[in-house]
Amino acid sequence: MEMKKSVVFFHDLVVVAASWCLAFLLRFNFSIPEVNALRMLFSLLVVLIVHGLIFWQYGVSRSLWRFVSLPELKRIILAVATATLSTCATLFLVNRLDLVPRSVFVLHPIFSVFFLGGSRLIYRSWKEGHLLSVRQIGSTPVLLLGAGRAASLFLREIAQSKRWRVVGLLDDDVTKLGRLVGGVPVLGLIEDLARVAVARGVGHAIVCMPSAPLSRQRQAAESALEADLTVLTVPSLEDIVGGRVAVSHVRPLELSNLLGRGRVQLDERGLHGFLSGRVVLVTGAGGSIGSELCRQVARFSPAKMILLDICEHSLFQIEEEFSIQSLSVPVIPVVGDVRDKNRIDEILNRFSPEIVFHAAAYKHVPMMENQNCWEAVCNNTLGTLNIARAARGARVKKFVLISTDKAVNPVNVMGASKRLAEMVCLGLQHSGETTFSAVRFGNVIGTTGSVVPKFQAQIARGGPVTVTHPEITRYFMLVTEAAQLVLQAGIMGQGENIFVLDMGAPVRILDMARDMIRLSGFHENDIPVIFTGLRPGEKLHEELLGEREETLPTYHPKVRVVLSPQVSDEWVKNLAVWLEGPRPRTDENVRLEIQRWLPEYVPTPCHAPASLFDPVQGSGFQRKKSIASETVEPKD
Repeated sequence: MEMKKSVVFFHDLVVVAASWCLAFLLRFNFSIPEVNALRMLFSLLVVLIVHGLIFWQYGVSRSLWRFVSLPELKRIILAVATATLSTCATLFLVNRLDLVPRSVFVLHPIFSVFFLGGSRLIYRSWKEGHLLSVRQIGSTPVLLLGAGRAASLFLREIAQSKRWRVVGLLDDDVTKLGRLVGGVPVLGLIEDLARVAVARGVGHAIVCMPSAPLSRQRQAAESALEADLTVLTVPSLEDIVGGRVAVSHVRPLELSNLLGRGRVQLDERGLHGFLSGRVVLVTGAGGSIGSELCRQVARFSPAKMILLDICEHSLFQIEEEFSIQSLSVPVIPVVGDVRDKNRIDEILNRFSPEIVFHAAAYKHVPMMENQNCWEAVCNNTLGTLNIARAARGARVKKFVLISTDKAVNPVNVMGASKRLAEMVCLGLQHSGETTFSAVRFGNVIGTTGSVVPKFQAQIARGGPVTVTHPEITRYFMLVTEAAQLVLQAGIMGQGENIFVLDMGAPVRILDMARDMIRLSGFHENDIPVIFTGLRPGEKLHEELLGEREETLPTYHPKVRVVLSPQVSDEWVKNLAVWLEGPRPRTDENVRLEIQRWLPEYVPTPCHAPASLFDPVQGSGFQRKKSIASETVEPKD
């Protein structure tokens, strides 16, 4: 580093000397008399000493040429001006300026600033590839979607890359058409993408508008996909501003980018007060939702985290992840089955958690619908009853159940078992110190059993991609978003609350399959989509609210509270008698028993035709309001 500074310092003195000599040459029309040549050399010694001292004082030689900009140019101008005045003063003291023509003192600083700044600018332009560079040879041409500040930063950074060569930008702002951004022209509107890509021979597009609304980013990405381009995107604005990643770190477009799910704004102060210094128990901690809950909880410095799961391997994986991260939070993995009442009581009494997140559940609808109905009820409903009662006995402060949209007007055993679990929590609130609440949301992208990894595997095998019905829709959200909102809802729970998360508009599974095929670089001609028919217990459209439910807003825009019918403690006691009694002999017996406890459960025939289902229009929050003051009593 010191060697580089010395080289730069020597370069600057050479530039100063050359500028001084050039000023003399111009003054004498490139024919300097011998006496003036001697005066030039004598005065040059003074010029170099003065300029060297001033340049060192101003740090002119310490700046990095690779990042030279207006502040460095300003420093050079101030240093040269100060050195010129100091030189004049010094030579005046020596011989009252008789050795140097007055015009030299005007020409010299002009030449010095020009050559000192110019050499730095040329170096930076060369490093960034703006001059003729071998980096441009063999690089991939690409179009940028967006012509704002992010695009300018991207062009500045990507110029070093041997991989990309930006041939143009597109933007929705018509005032930018024909303008230059970082020397690259704005070729048209984003709607012109297909035409411009063909004209310029481009096969790649980068969505470069991290500060734009997510809906606009999604539209730009879909335009690129429709133009059969390979689509990439820059990191999120939060990651760029936070310094976690550079704007030039492009990555392939993912399905989550097309969903347009925004970043969750959490009540950080409230969550610190809710979780910091507390003992937190998470059931199903090895699962997709449970493990993400553990990661999010760990951010708020709990005193201890108890990770409960029946699957040893999953539990080992999440414990190993925390071990590698060297968290300061003590993590205790506990193997146990929520259906085992004695084991659950032992765990709750031993560790005395203050907060419980209950994520353990069976969730595969078709698998639970045939041959496994009672197992679904035992795990999802009896398991919830066991751990909720144990939490109440251990004086847990807050108990949060992770529920599902399939619990609304259930047509399958899995959904019915989760609705019964919700009602258990509502009924247990009437006694004890524990505050019970449930959080209801739809599908989560990338979780175990989700349609996304299934489609990915089918595409990797070369297809076909199987969709049950051309009109089937589902609500989707990101696993991080779901976990964060569950924590947010946990703060709000005051007892007998069911919270529903804002899932946005439902997504058509067929559109999702087609998007994933295109994101993988294929066409439907390469990988076909086939329809297999609705599976046992499967709805065409899911809902977020039941017929007798309405919602009220909370202080968080993505969380609403459901006003549900009340559930009596007596109802819970009677349900427990059935759950803890003899096992029903057949799946049909289980369905009939569930209907006795849950009148809104209407089981569907296996492989029911799509015409039996009516689509739910709009958001899951837009349901007919009704009085929610009824009390659910045990049914004879």
